[in-house]
Amino acid sequence: MNGDICGNFVDTADLNAYVVTWRRNMIYRLEIENFYSVRERQVVDLTVGKKVPDEPGRLVHIHDGADERAPRVVAIYGANASGKSNLLRAIAFLAWFVQFSFQHKAGAGLPYQKFQTQDTVNAPTKLSVTFAGLEDPLATAGLRTCPYVYSLELSSRGDSGDRVLSETLHYRPSGASRMVRIFERDASGGVKAASWVGLGRELSVLENILRPDASVIATLGQLNNKLALSLIQSANAIDTNILLTRFERDDLDLLKNYALDSELLEALNRDIRRIDLGIDQVQILAENGAPVASFAHSGLDQSIRMLFESHGTQQFFRIYPTLHRALAIGGIAAVDELDVAIHPAVLPEILRWFSDPERNPHGAQLWMSCHAVSLLDELLKEEVLICEKSPSGATQVYSLGDIKGIRRDENFLQNYLGGVYGGVPSIG
Repeated sequence: MNGDICGNFVDTADLNAYVVTWRRNMIYRLEIENFYSVRERQVVDLTVGKKVPDEPGRLVHIHDGADERAPRVVAIYGANASGKSNLLRAIAFLAWFVQFSFQHKAGAGLPYQKFQTQDTVNAPTKLSVTFAGLEDPLATAGLRTCPYVYSLELSSRGDSGDRVLSETLHYRPSGASRMVRIFERDASGGVKAASWVGLGRELSVLENILRPDASVIATLGQLNNKLALSLIQSANAIDTNILLTRFERDDLDLLKNYALDSELLEALNRDIRRIDLGIDQVQILAENGAPVASFAHSGLDQSIRMLFESHGTQQFFRIYPTLHRALAIGGIAAVDELDVAIHPAVLPEILRWFSDPERNPHGAQLWMSCHAVSLLDELLKEEVLICEKSPSGATQVYSLGDIKGIRRDENFLQNYLGGVYGGVPSIG
């Protein structure tokens, strides 16, 4: 079993279906406006052109037939409270909205915050993500991919609460010169969809049950619409440790996950020994009807329970299922503060998993926020995003590749610490 962002579990028997259906489910463009600390529209565009030198396993084609490439690893730097986590929250929120918004209690408020000032009190929140998906999303075979754009606009929060002003999904299959509509939803709840989506009689049912604070996709999933189920499956391939806070999945769910998935536990033991945490074996035992983790160390006569392990070991144990699942199914891992309590020498090894064709045969992608500046010596400029906050508290996002004149061989670590790129705290 493996957990999604809300702690729900997916049977490991479904993993092969994920691999076949959503191989290389890469995000390469993200637009955010009036979401947490992001006030003005910020565009994260990861694409790089043909002239950028090839980096096998690190810069990969964004979809089949594309000349443009994008990184498999995205590292987000910046001072504390600069908005790094909020970029990951945008990805997590969209994945949650597509999957779970119909089950969410009506009128309870969606799990996000707006940038709240007098100027933005009546402003909508806008989110958009561009990603690679199946050219034929209804097919049971075939892996050819093409670009998709999913966009969501949410109302200001007044007496009526959260409302969807618009929700759209477009794609561009082979031979199309522009993006083609899959569906569009307006502020009144009216939905228009391509004929192949197969709504038919479902359209009137959909519009009757579609709530103003729920996704068309999540709602269609209740009607067992084939396209919606495929899209929900795609969103479920995004695994993250942040929606509102880090580590929302409690330890009991985490331990159940390990207990029910022997392959995951075997992989953990293989990797935890490789990165030399001094652990011989991790076992999941049953005590008083509940699972507990037991860590056997070299040189100790007794195993240690998780509570008494180092913070770094606990962190690795908690975050490993997210990394493993992404690599197993070709999904996306969005990890907040991956470097917390993990030794800087271990981080490059984790990043290498995503560029290794044996560890990452299905094209998984890693988005991470971190403070480990030593990692900059391991990263390409296309892999680094920087967040800064203006005096008003609004986040601005840019990549090292956006800064003119930066050479690929310059000392990113030294220049970043020297304030050349921005994104460092101002002390005093």
